[in-house]
Amino acid sequence: MNPSVVVTLETGNVSGIVDGTTVRFSDIPYAAPPVGDLRFASPQAPEPWSGIHQPTHPGANAPQRLAEVPGLAIEPLIGAGWISGDDYLTLNVWSPIGEIQKLPVMVWIHGGGFVAGSKDAPVSDGRTFARDGIICVAINYRMGIDGFLPIPGIPTNLGLRDMLAALRWVQDNIAAFGGDADNVTVFGESAGAMAIADLLTSPLAKGLFRRAIVQSGHGAMVRDIPVALRLVRKLAQLLKIAPDRDGFGQVDPDRGIDAILKLARPGKVDLRDADGFEPVFGISRFIPVWGDDLLPQKPIEALRQGAGAEIDLLIGTNAEEMNLYFVPTGVKAKIWRLLARWFVGKSMPRAGGLLRAYGMGQKGKRPGDAMTEALSDCVFRWPARQFAEAHQGRTHVYEFDWRSPAFAGELGACHAMDVPFVFDTLATATGANGLAGEDPPQALANHMHGLWVQFAKDGSLPWPKFDGETRQVYKIARRETVSEPVMPCAQFLPA
Repeated sequence: MNPSVVVTLETGNVSGIVDGTTVRFSDIPYAAPPVGDLRFASPQAPEPWSGIHQPTHPGANAPQRLAEVPGLAIEPLIGAGWISGDDYLTLNVWSPIGEIQKLPVMVWIHGGGFVAGSKDAPVSDGRTFARDGIICVAINYRMGIDGFLPIPGIPTNLGLRDMLAALRWVQDNIAAFGGDADNVTVFGESAGAMAIADLLTSPLAKGLFRRAIVQSGHGAMVRDIPVALRLVRKLAQLLKIAPDRDGFGQVDPDRGIDAILKLARPGKVDLRDADGFEPVFGISRFIPVWGDDLLPQKPIEALRQGAGAEIDLLIGTNAEEMNLYFVPTGVKAKIWRLLARWFVGKSMPRAGGLLRAYGMGQKGKRPGDAMTEALSDCVFRWPARQFAEAHQGRTHVYEFDWRSPAFAGELGACHAMDVPFVFDTLATATGANGLAGEDPPQALANHMHGLWVQFAKDGSLPWPKFDGETRQVYKIARRETVSEPVMPCAQFLPA
């Protein structure tokens, strides 16, 4: 058996398992279990425990159901799915072995469309950061109906409030593991990155972190509360319940997930805003809402007024984000022109003009190629650049441009491809069904992981800051800084 290390917290003792030069502490409660009267309540402090907290890994996580991606091993990227249990508002901590203090801290928030994912996904194993002198933390949070549905009678944005509770836990407890509460970097990908971008602008997050890394995310994926209430009413109609706390309190997780899946197909519920835009383009029905105490303004507007200016920001995207959604499913190769226009038109006006700007109708350009390129820019790349330009503090922008050979080279630099490089966990994404194919470059993982480590330590990066005039973007695989042009989609999206 591996030796263990015991750390004393105010709530009790926790035991971590030694693995080489690092130690992992698993499933530490940062909030009380969200069940019973606490299911739809803001996170509450966990009860102290006696003895030593040493759970069998992995512990419970938020209710969810994983969707298969044809030809792709998804579990290494997002976790094994729902592991039931009440006590899932928990976190993991990885630290180096030995007498340590005042080490930089990185807090990971996983992705998964606000409906799936886990702190225990193999791709995001934090031991590599601990190996390199970082205290790494990964958290679970409420998702779906419980975390991101603004049900009348309950606090909004409960999933974000869970993240804030975890960050407050870090402030109060990380010194016991050798971490520096004054040097916290929060980082995440996809939904986790969207959440971080929102928190960067929140008045409730002041003082909880010093730096932020936003991977394939930005602050534009938020809804007006009145628009999100359409989803509340539609789900309540499907479930045959009242659209309030009492109604949804009767719904067990499995039944709720069944209803969510029925609304996952395009056209099942209209979530466009007053200007005709659906900010998620159908990827997920569940995202944070703005107009409450946590997000009083749209994040982009808050940034322009100086919110989060004290936070150092590293933000970036992958070069071919939407390939993950359209290549394994065959949509990119097979969709025809009218269907592509209909699909994009469900999320924005002037869909035809957008698709023509990306080559739709030109000789030799498949409709699926034009649609995939357009949506990569609309959903991820351009809003991330808008976020970077609006941020009044120090901002650096990157693009992950290494192309996976998976799916005969069609997968390319798709969504989530950056994560195994950031964590230096390429083995989890390698193989016949691996996201990164058979032989991804370890040297690139060393480089990208090293950039993240250095940024967490002192905020430094080896390329110029981003501004709206020079538009300096660092290409990770090429290791080259370029002056990036404005994207064609800019004229079709909100400023």
